[in-house]
Amino acid sequence: MTTLDVLLPYYGDVALMQAAVRSVLAQTDPDWRLTVVDDGKEPGVPEWFAELGDPRVSYRRNEQNLGVTGNYRKCLGLAEHEYLVFMGTDDIMLPNYVATVRAALAEYPGAAMIQPGVEVIDSVGNPSNTLADQAKRRLYAPKEQGRRLMGGEDLAVSLLRGNWLYFPSICWRTDAVRGTGFRDDLEIIQDLALVIDLLQAGEQMIVDDTRCFQYRRHNVSISAKSAYSGTRFTEARRYFLDSADRLDAHGWPRAAKASRLHLSARIHALTLVPGAMRAGQWDGAKTLLRNATSTAAQPR
Repeated sequence: MTTLDVLLPYYGDVALMQAAVRSVLAQTDPDWRLTVVDDGKEPGVPEWFAELGDPRVSYRRNEQNLGVTGNYRKCLGLAEHEYLVFMGTDDIMLPNYVATVRAALAEYPGAAMIQPGVEVIDSVGNPSNTLADQAKRRLYAPKEQGRRLMGGEDLAVSLLRGNWLYFPSICWRTDAVRGTGFRDDLEIIQDLALVIDLLQAGEQMIVDDTRCFQYRRHNVSISAKSAYSGTRFTEARRYFLDSADRLDAHGWPRAAKASRLHLSARIHALTLVPGAMRAGQWDGAKTLLRNATSTAAQPR
C-alpha cells in the first residue's frame, strides 16, 4: 500500500476540526497525506493551517459553498494515491488507524474497502452507546472476530438488513470510488449506496475489528427538529425500493428482498414518532409513520 490520502471535507465547528487534524498528525505510521477542503468561512482557519508547518498537510478554501456532495466530489478529485479515507470533520483517528488499514491491505491486497473497528463517542468525547449503535453491534454487524474478507450478495444482504458501517472510518481504493462516484439524488444514504454499487461491481471489503477510529455521534441531533421531519427516511425508502429492483435484475434475490423490506430503517423511523409528536411535529410524525409501516413506493 502506498501513502494514504486522508481527505477532510470541512464545514462547521473549528475546535472539532482541529482535534480531527491533530489526530491525523499523531499517527504512528507517518505515511499519509492530509487534504482539507474548507466549504465554510470561519475566521482564523487558514492561518491555523499555515502555522502547522507539516508538508503532508494541504489546506484550501472553496470560493463558493459546494454543499456536502459537491465538497466530497472535490476532495475525491484531489486524491493522488491508491487508497483514501473521507474523514469526518468531528471524528478522531486513534494513533493506530493508518497502521491498521495498511496491515489489512498487506493481508488482502486490492480490496476496495476496509472497515476497521470503531468506538462511538458523544459530543464531548466520552464513550457513547446509543440504541442505534447497540443494534449495529448486536443485531447486524458480523459476529466473527479478527480480520476477514467479505463480499458478494451475502455482504449486501447483511448491510441492507441493517447498515452497520461507519462511513468516515472506511478506507477506500481510490479508483473504485472514482469509477462509481456519488449520486446526485442522495445525501443521507449516499454511503450505503456507494458500497452496494461496489459490491455489485464485484468488489470486496475487509472487516477488521481492531479499534482504531472514534466516530462522534452528537446527542443534540436526537432532539433537533430535522430528526423528526421524516425526510431522511423518505430518501432512504426511495433508495431501498429502487435498489431492490436493480438487485433483482442483477440476480441477487435475497439482497433484493432485504432492500425491499429495509426493516432496520423502518424500525428507526418508528422509534422517532413519539418524539416528533411531543415536539409538535405532526407532519413529520405522519411522514415517519408512513415510512415505517409501508414498503410500497410513494406516488409521484
